[in-house]
Amino acid sequence: MMLVIFDCDGVLVDTENPANERLAAIITAAGLPIAMPACRRRFNGLSMQAVRDRLLAEDGVDLGADFAERWQSELPAIFSRGVDAIAGIRPALDRLAASRTANCVASSGTIAKMHMTLGAAGLLHLLADRLYSSSMVERGKPHPDLFLHAAKKMGFAPEDAVVVEDSVPGVVAGVAAGMRVLAYAGDPLSDRDGLAAAGGEVFLSMDRLPSLLGLE
Repeated sequence: MMLVIFDCDGVLVDTENPANERLAAIITAAGLPIAMPACRRRFNGLSMQAVRDRLLAEDGVDLGADFAERWQSELPAIFSRGVDAIAGIRPALDRLAASRTANCVASSGTIAKMHMTLGAAGLLHLLADRLYSSSMVERGKPHPDLFLHAAKKMGFAPEDAVVVEDSVPGVVAGVAAGMRVLAYAGDPLSDRDGLAAAGGEVFLSMDRLPSLLGLE
């Protein structure tokens, strides 16, 4: 038996670029000029609380104690033009369902955000009862807590779980949890070298996911 744990943003839904465009604008307005690609490389995979903490510790830029809550309120505007599913992910999810392979989502984002983006992409009904957020654990990615929590809730040992991630912190977290990590790098801005160095098995198309999981 196998459990597949999906990250959400950049793995299930194509949300990384619009979200990082807005985040880069906020950080720039706070006094640290940063372009979207650099913002994405630096903060991809982290919760908004972790982003705020890192900026304060490393750059002296304070986005405010309520930044995570303010970010949540911005999400409808950020995704107002719609959210696309990652190319190839719907057939992959259908293959998991057909093979009765257990799966869930473990994201640095909130449950409300997952409902918003997965719903807009037409995927929520496939995953709605199996969503886990970093808000449920003491430490988010790159720590293993979230993936270990998800596996425990789903009734699986870490060694029987496979993580599908697109960020270096997520890969680090999955490896630290003792899980196999498949690192999706289909986006041109993906840090393919970083994903591989962190221990991920890099792949470029979701069409390959079923075979990588041994389902074909």
